Amino acid sequence: MNTTHIIDKLRDLGLNGMVEAVEHHAATPAFADLPFHDRLMHLLQAEAAYRDDRRLKRILKAARLKIPAAAEDIDYRSARNLDRAQMAELLTCTWVRQAENLILTGATGTGKTHLACAFGGHAARVGLTVRYYRTHQLLEDMAIAHQDGSMNRLRTAIARFDLLILDDFGLTPLTESGKHHLLDIVDARTRSASILLAGQLPFKDWHGYIDNPMVADAVLDRMVNTSHRIQLSGESMRRLTSPAA
Repeated sequence: MNTTHIIDKLRDLGLNGMVEAVEHHAATPAFADLPFHDRLMHLLQAEAAYRDDRRLKRILKAARLKIPAAAEDIDYRSARNLDRAQMAELLTCTWVRQAENLILTGATGTGKTHLACAFGGHAARVGLTVRYYRTHQLLEDMAIAHQDGSMNRLRTAIARFDLLILDDFGLTPLTESGKHHLLDIVDARTRSASILLAGQLPFKDWHGYIDNPMVADAVLDRMVNTSHRIQLSGESMRRLTSPAA
């Protein structure tokens, strides 16, 4: 059987990573001198790498991260108040696997969205599913779903993600229905999946922002008991990274 027939059979079986490896072998005479088991292992590794890459692309596409940030891009300058030991622990993503939460707060421009997306991108790279929303966007989607009867479908869609990123929390006022939808999100994920919540609003001001004592108590109780916190500080990252005038 010649190489073309082998490649056709691999394609029929959906082994596209092996197809690329066989084509590479055929164009590289040195591979012909390798023992059979070494060549077979190379083919298997190529297929595994191909599938891992395809899965990562699917996860990142579904995540809809606002910024394609990566863990290696995180800026650790001292003024930002990032603790390297805490960051190293968080980047293991154990907190996501254990359905814990992460709260990022800080003034405008301190890099909350970038850091949130870096955590999201890193979680995707270790095989966890992620979805990014601006908080008001998800609450608006839930209000629409409540009106058109698709709430169960939306809840199911959100529930399948290991990590839900809610950015810009506290940026816009909450409607009364929005307060209850926020509690719905937090309650549904308590002890089952993680939330990364990022916003300018200091944690101490959340109760007043929600402005409904029963809902606020319930949201804070569920978030606080299973949360890690990062308070970013320092100058605006936008000013620090913008070209000089």
